[in-house]
Amino acid sequence: MSTLYMKASPGQISKYVIFSGDPWRVNVFKSLMTDIEEIAFAREYNTITGTYQGVRITATSTGIGAPSAAIAMEEMYECGMEVGIRMGTVMSLDNDLVGDFLIPLGSMRRESTSDCYVEKSYPAIADFELVQVLNQAVVQNGCKYHNGVNCTLDGYYTDMKTSRFADEKGINPDKTMNELAELKVVGVDMESSAMLTVGRLMGVKTAVITLATVSQNLNRMLDDVERPRMEALLCKITLDAIVALENK
Repeated sequence: MSTLYMKASPGQISKYVIFSGDPWRVNVFKSLMTDIEEIAFAREYNTITGTYQGVRITATSTGIGAPSAAIAMEEMYECGMEVGIRMGTVMSLDNDLVGDFLIPLGSMRRESTSDCYVEKSYPAIADFELVQVLNQAVVQNGCKYHNGVNCTLDGYYTDMKTSRFADEKGINPDKTMNELAELKVVGVDMESSAMLTVGRLMGVKTAVITLATVSQNLNRMLDDVERPRMEALLCKITLDAIVALENK
């Protein structure tokens, strides 16, 4: 029987699962893996399973935000997931980090989804072995990584970027960004802390690797040529890290 939203069943899913925010980014894996099985594309969840350097790996998507990411974690766990990596993009709080990879050791839980699972004092911490292989994969592909603390938020147009409505209501996202910068947060997103929290509660080795594509309030961003190239490299680096973990 397939899962409710992702339409996946245990035999179709690897113990290694990569979670992309963007459903269409999952299609990049089709050019990197062999023996591709297209599981389903339902709602925001695009799921495939294939083989990379002899290792069977599932890639799926979560869409935007912690609630749908938690559903993806739940349904992949139901199908036998043992290792989960959130792979996506992130807003950096430092212009100089745009184009680099942020692999957080942990994340501030400023989203509300993880509160449904455990009290706020429970930390959202990555699996350190998984962080290590991700770090190594970045270096082996000739790029830079940064560890540190991430922050996960719920409100994009209230906390991360200004909008017409925010301006009308006197909401200033810079207030949140400046506060997080003072706390030495390296990047902000909308999924990581929920996935790290839920994964640890499940006993699933969970970590996050993100590409800094923009900086605070879009002060700096990757251009339309560089971003697709770097996002494809993000996919390859994540696959390389899983193979390294499998071979340890």
